[in-house]
Amino acid sequence: MSLRLENVTFNVDGEPQIYQTDLTLESASMNVLLGATRSGKTTLMRLMAGLDRPSTGRIFWNGEDVTGLRVQDRDIAMVYQQFINYPSLSVYENIASPLRILKKKKNEIDEAVRQTAKMMKLSDFLDKKPLDLSGGQQQRCALARALVKGAKLVLLDEPLANLDYKLREEMREEIPKIFSASGAIFVYATTEPEEALLLGGNTAILHEGRITQFDKTPTVYHHPNNIITARTFSDPPMNFLRLQKQGNKITFGDGTVISGQGPLSSLENGTYTAGFRPNHLELNPQNKSGIKFSAKLNITEITGSETFLHMEHDGEPWVGLIHGVHDLPLDQPISVYLDPTHIYTFGQDGNLVLAAHYTEGRE
Repeated sequence: MSLRLENVTFNVDGEPQIYQTDLTLESASMNVLLGATRSGKTTLMRLMAGLDRPSTGRIFWNGEDVTGLRVQDRDIAMVYQQFINYPSLSVYENIASPLRILKKKKNEIDEAVRQTAKMMKLSDFLDKKPLDLSGGQQQRCALARALVKGAKLVLLDEPLANLDYKLREEMREEIPKIFSASGAIFVYATTEPEEALLLGGNTAILHEGRITQFDKTPTVYHHPNNIITARTFSDPPMNFLRLQKQGNKITFGDGTVISGQGPLSSLENGTYTAGFRPNHLELNPQNKSGIKFSAKLNITEITGSETFLHMEHDGEPWVGLIHGVHDLPLDQPISVYLDPTHIYTFGQDGNLVLAAHYTEGRE
C-alpha cells in the first residue's frame, strides 16, 4: 500500500501554492509535514485527499492513478485543527456515523465505537452531545470519528492544537501506537519541531510550498540538508553566523578566532554559514574547547526548568535555551559558550557541508 505524488503542483489564480513535488508514502508509516503557517501543509493534504485537484502531475494509490477520483470514493479520513462534529447527534452517533454510511452491522458498529471511545477517553460521554463537552473532548470526538472506520489514509491537520497540555502529550504518545496497529498511512501536519520528534516516523519539511527534505525524522533533524530545513526543524530557530576557514584558522563573523581543530578542520578554505541550536549555548563551558562569544542580553524568559535568553550578537538575533533558572541583568553584555562539535556548516549556496557531531546523551 502506498501513496505517490508525481510532479504535483497546485496554483491559485496563477500563483504557485505547491511547487513541483515528488513524494512517496508507504504502508504503516507515520509521516509528519513540518512547516510554518502557510507553508503549504494543508494544501498538500487536500491534494492527497482529493479535495483539490493538482494543477499538474498525478497522484497514485497502490499504483492506480486516482488524480481525478472524488474524495468520497477514496479510503481516507481527515481531521482538521478546527474540529467538526454533528451537534444534533450524541457522541456515540458521531463516532458511529462513518460506519453507518458504510452499512456495517449493528454489533460491529457498537464494538468499534466503544473500543475507539475508550482509546480516546470518551467512554463516559457517549450519551452527551458534542456541545456539552469541553473543547478537548470535542476534538477527541472528531478524531474518534476519523479513526473508527479504519481508513487506509489518515490525514491529521494539527489535530492536537486545541487540546490542553496534558491531553496533547498523551495523544502524542497514543497516535503512533494507533497507526502502527492499523497499518494505515498517517500524515500529520504540525508547526512544532518537538511534535515531529515525539511522533517519529518520517518528516517532510515544507517551506513556501516546497518540500526541502523528506527522510526518517532523526535523519532530517541531525542532518538537515540546507539552512531552511535546519531553521525549520529547530525550536527556537537555529542561530547563524558567518565562518571563514583559512589554513588552520577559523574566523567567525564577529572576529572571534579559533584553531581549526576537530570536525571543523576538515573544511576546505572558504566562507561558510555556521549554525547551532539554542540549547547548545552555555553560560559555563562544559569543556575547555568551548568557544566564547559576547552578546547583549535583551530579554529573559523563565519557563520553570529552563531560561530563554534573547540576545543580539554582531547585529543578529540569537536565542539561548539554558537549563535552570537564571536571573541576569538586561541590556548588558553577556558571555556565552558553544562547543564547536555542535556547529553545522553550510556552503554559500545554503546546502549542508558538515553536520554537527553529538556526544551520547547531549543533542
